[in-house]
Amino acid sequence: MGHSDGQLPLKRVRVGRVAHMFLGSYLHTIDSKGRLTLPAKFRAELAKGVVVTLGLDGCLWVFPMETWEGIAQKMNELPLTDKNSRHFARRMYGYATDCEPDKQGRILLPGNLRELAGLDGETVIVGGPGRLEIWSLERWERTSDDLVANGDATAERLFELGVRL
Repeated sequence: MGHSDGQLPLKRVRVGRVAHMFLGSYLHTIDSKGRLTLPAKFRAELAKGVVVTLGLDGCLWVFPMETWEGIAQKMNELPLTDKNSRHFARRMYGYATDCEPDKQGRILLPGNLRELAGLDGETVIVGGPGRLEIWSLERWERTSDDLVANGDATAERLFELGVRL
């Protein structure tokens, strides 16, 4: 599956407006009340609050509040006359909920978001640039297999688009 046991350290870099970079993948369980415990390595970075919203590819996105504020600023600059801009803003804002982790580092995931992401029981929290992703274990295993199987083709396509690593 490709998840770690949470031993990777939190790395923080500042690139433009992205102040956080979360590394690794972590297996966690949603409790009967819909709460998810955030990985201990990230709790200090997320203590000021987070915004959870419907992500892409079947997961939820978790943004630190300061990162969300930067996203909101960019979305406010999108033209209202563009249908795709309106559609994406509705998706990001309409499914968003702000929450503050409790003393145990748990956040409450609303039922509608859990349902849309297929979350029930075991989940995988995956790090990324400026955000965490919350996946159902089953969806993450399929996605992870695809990432491994098609990584070369993806890298080649990004190179064609001008992305140089």
